[in-house]
Amino acid sequence: MPPSRPTRPARRPDPRPYAVRKRPLTFVVLAAVLVLVLVFGAMAALFSSGNSTADNQRNPTPGDGTLQPLPEGHPALALARRDADDPLALGAADAPVVMIEYSDFQSAFSGTHARGVHHELIEEYVERGALRIEFRNFPVYGPESDAASRAAWAAGQQGRFWEFYDAAFAEEFHRDTGRFSEDGLRELAEAAGVPDVERLLADMESPEADEAVATDAEEGVELGATTTPAFLLNGHPIVGAQSMDTFRETIDQLLDAA
Repeated sequence: MPPSRPTRPARRPDPRPYAVRKRPLTFVVLAAVLVLVLVFGAMAALFSSGNSTADNQRNPTPGDGTLQPLPEGHPALALARRDADDPLALGAADAPVVMIEYSDFQSAFSGTHARGVHHELIEEYVERGALRIEFRNFPVYGPESDAASRAAWAAGQQGRFWEFYDAAFAEEFHRDTGRFSEDGLRELAEAAGVPDVERLLADMESPEADEAVATDAEEGVELGATTTPAFLLNGHPIVGAQSMDTFRETIDQLLDAA
């Protein structure tokens, strides 16, 4: 009787965002990832360095809770793009505090943040020039998340990203139910007031959309983000759909230091 073959161990699920997993790893892409590792090596696992990466737990400030600004030249500060023409950003390009948001449009906790604290931050800080919000697509929940990210980017090309953001997160929903199918995206684009829906559907399949979404996702991977939403405020991490008081505490300390 021939010996039985050893059981092959189960394959572990790939933790990388879908946009990164599906992107062809050409020489150019591999080189770009290597550069990111070298540049941001000091920040690897930044989001996962706290006590927990659960969506509803904050990454605490060190020591006695007093936030210390990062030193000039720290690589985390270079992540803020500060492009005045960036359609995925809100607020003055020279605002003293930049908050980078890594979100998935199918994340329940990203939706909680979008429907609540996001608008409070705009009213309290963005409108008076104290805060800038820069969005990064971080699609971790598969093909529908990837489609939503591409469509959001495409909406931005017509100046309607934040309207799409509000429409996509307007209500709670279950993942992978067709909300971000072609028909669902048409409805969301119309709700967001996108002028040319057919152009959006074409743009979201373009190499430019692929590059933009994958670049954002790779940035989050290199920083160690494993859950959404995740935020960097002048390089300081906050993880999860936290209260306005949590954001206010960090922003006010950064503004005082500035």
